[in-house]
Amino acid sequence: MAEQVPGGVAAQRERLAEGLRAYGAGFTELGRRFAVRMGVHSTDAFALLEIASADERGVPLSPALLSRRISLSSGAMTALLNRLEQAGYITRTREHTDRRIVTLHSSPQVKELAEEFFGPVNDRQDAVLSRYPSEVLQQFETVLAQLRSAMDVQLTPPGEDA
Repeated sequence: MAEQVPGGVAAQRERLAEGLRAYGAGFTELGRRFAVRMGVHSTDAFALLEIASADERGVPLSPALLSRRISLSSGAMTALLNRLEQAGYITRTREHTDRRIVTLHSSPQVKELAEEFFGPVNDRQDAVLSRYPSEVLQQFETVLAQLRSAMDVQLTPPGEDA
């Protein structure tokens, strides 16, 4: 049986949401500062971070998936990708058997700049996380994934799968 939460589940949800909002605001500010460093608009910088992160995980993004992740229309996404490609920050490839599928990759320059910029904060966050047992962190990952899934239901237009 679940333990009683001080103030109830709704109160704990609010405390967690406030912590996540504050973390998100800090992440947004870091992204804005990274954009300034790169000389691009903040939306372009967030797209670069999404592309580089997916690339690093070995699951490169398509423009359609990226547009869902950063909420841009098809036309706006095309303009953004054109700017990033012209600046030498990304490449678009067709490496699938279905040549219509475009895959996005970040340049080595972006990876270097991101590591230089985010490395110190990542090291500090790793130090914080290293204080917790991996089981606790796995539970936290699960809770975050489930909370996101619950929110995605609200964000998904009727008739589309979440």
